Amino acid sequence: MLRYDKCVKKIAYYIVNDKKTGGVALQRVLLVTEKKETLQLLHQIELEDAFQLVGVHQKNHYPLPSPFGDIPIFTDPPVPGLNVDLLIFSPSLKERADYLHENEYPNSGKLPVSQFQELLSQFNEKKIAVTDLGHLQQLKTILDNTHDGMIVIDQHLTITIFNKSAEKMTGLSKEDAVGKSILEVMPNSQLPRVLDSGVEEVNQEQILANGTKIYTTRTPILDLEGRKQGAFAVFKDITEIVDLAEEVTNLKSIQSMLSSIIQSSEEAISVVDEQGKGIMINPAYTRLTGYTAEQVIGKPATTDISEGESIHMQVLKTRKPVRGARLRVGPNRKDVIVNVAPIIVDGLLKGSVGVIHDVSEIKGLTEELNRARQIIRTLEAKYSFEDIVGNSEEMNFAVDQAKLAASTPATVLLRGESGTGKELFAHAIHNASSRKFNKFIRVNCAALSESLLESELFGYEEGAFSGAVRGGKRGLFEEANGGSIFLDEVGELSQNTQAKLLRVLQENEIRRVGGTKAIPINVRVIAATNVNLEKMIADGTFRQDLYYRLNRMPIYIPPLRSRNNDIILLAYHLLQKLNQDYGRNIDFISKDAEEFLLAYHWPGNVRELENVLGRAIIHMSHTDSQINRSHVSLLSREDSKPKQGTSMNGLSDEDVSKPLAEQIDEFEKNILTEAIERCNGNKTKTAKSLGISLRNFYYKLEKYGLDEKLRK
Repeated sequence: MLRYDKCVKKIAYYIVNDKKTGGVALQRVLLVTEKKETLQLLHQIELEDAFQLVGVHQKNHYPLPSPFGDIPIFTDPPVPGLNVDLLIFSPSLKERADYLHENEYPNSGKLPVSQFQELLSQFNEKKIAVTDLGHLQQLKTILDNTHDGMIVIDQHLTITIFNKSAEKMTGLSKEDAVGKSILEVMPNSQLPRVLDSGVEEVNQEQILANGTKIYTTRTPILDLEGRKQGAFAVFKDITEIVDLAEEVTNLKSIQSMLSSIIQSSEEAISVVDEQGKGIMINPAYTRLTGYTAEQVIGKPATTDISEGESIHMQVLKTRKPVRGARLRVGPNRKDVIVNVAPIIVDGLLKGSVGVIHDVSEIKGLTEELNRARQIIRTLEAKYSFEDIVGNSEEMNFAVDQAKLAASTPATVLLRGESGTGKELFAHAIHNASSRKFNKFIRVNCAALSESLLESELFGYEEGAFSGAVRGGKRGLFEEANGGSIFLDEVGELSQNTQAKLLRVLQENEIRRVGGTKAIPINVRVIAATNVNLEKMIADGTFRQDLYYRLNRMPIYIPPLRSRNNDIILLAYHLLQKLNQDYGRNIDFISKDAEEFLLAYHWPGNVRELENVLGRAIIHMSHTDSQINRSHVSLLSREDSKPKQGTSMNGLSDEDVSKPLAEQIDEFEKNILTEAIERCNGNKTKTAKSLGISLRNFYYKLEKYGLDEKLRK
């Protein structure tokens, strides 16, 4: 496209000016050429009327033939005052030509010898005479039929030429373009900018309004005095070329990517063609089978099999994938599992690809996975709020409080009898919090001795005590950093450990046993207890300041006997778990068994219910699918209602002799008891009649052991 731009520029000059008379000035030519090319051009220029030789720049001085004896010859510096319209140069002297063009003759055109000779050839072949209007029409016809698009505008931005290729590429017709402003026909055209700047723009990529991609060269048209007469653009449609190049590039990229994936995969992979001959293996295949590429490529698919049939050949025959086939491969007869799938392109079978797994490695990974699962069980919370079963008002209130606690970083104190599900709530709170992706550490404070518990919670430094591990050990608080730690049976902590726990809650830092350095931590503490901490504070066995730190978000979990409506729902939920544990299929509980369960007071709460159901399933026949009354046996049928306090009518002498705090507690307990009886066990109504919140009411029920009053 660019090899004749300059000659088009010259031709376009005549078209735009549309000379109706002769007398067009000759083009003054300066040669910057090698000796051989200079002598050749001298004779060609002599035969043309359109060009006048005005000078010759020589690399090495030599005389010109006699007809050109008057032509200025120079090496350096150039001849001053020389008027040059066209500078012709040899490729070897391009740098010198560029210098002369930029610094001495900036208004001249510039052509290499080959393009100048092509221009002369066009003049001779088409016999173009710029003074002949008939020949001018021929020239327009030639331009109109070139493969490249061409648009020419005059100094008024009016389109004067819009050839057929331009019509095809732009989607515009010549009739709608010629004679109109370029900005009206093509608002995004850059020809006005070139006309204004007078600077040529070469090989510019552009996207037309219809989406066609082009490469265009835009050139200003100047008259012999350097005045701007218009501008023209020559452009080529590269949409198909670009799309094809992108497709080829994408295919090569995909091929390279797939090859890299196969070669870097840790899975052994082999690929065969439609004839069953090997065409590709990866390093993992060589490590597994012992065969190298030289031993497999181009060989039958049966080459690597030491025992069994070729799955590749089976897949090529059936065109269907095969998974989980057991084979022995390689000289060492490795036991493997093979998955093979056909390669089908546009409905044609092109081969098959197989992935080979080492059975011994699979066994090792399975064992490692089981070990990892055991570790995960200790480091992650297993349950969420969806695992908490119950529709009773008491349980719904506790769950709502727990969800609120999960949304805050506050310390949580879970209170309730043993077996009510305090740990389940702790799991759920962690999993619903922003710390759910970090560790969840569980600690039973009653299961360890004081010294051992302290070292486990806070860690220890090397040499802290006899038997200490070299290098020391991180404590559970450090392990839980960023996550949550669940302190079950927190009421069993010693005074010394309580003091250290208080420091953790106050300062967010721990100090290892035997250490002096404070270690900052970020841990959410969830504590649980089934004892009366307030009574322990009164007895001096639990720190009051720690109590206030732990009790920031207290949640009371009601015992099972105070939510009778949940018993059957829980029983069926536990049946699903027990069926999985014992491999049974118990689907129903008989009506008499349900009534029996509802009549019991469940001192052991949900844990006892699970124990009773599990014991029933163990003693049932494998063919049974329903738990009957005869299957259920309870540990105790005795009522375990807590003893009620004295009435509000008076206090005994024994009561009067008690400390004031205990007498106040007894008095408050009596008030609560009578209010519960007066409201027929309705908790909301009771709390409202006493003028206290429902949460505070639950707390007092647990404190004084009055939850039995609400048994239905």
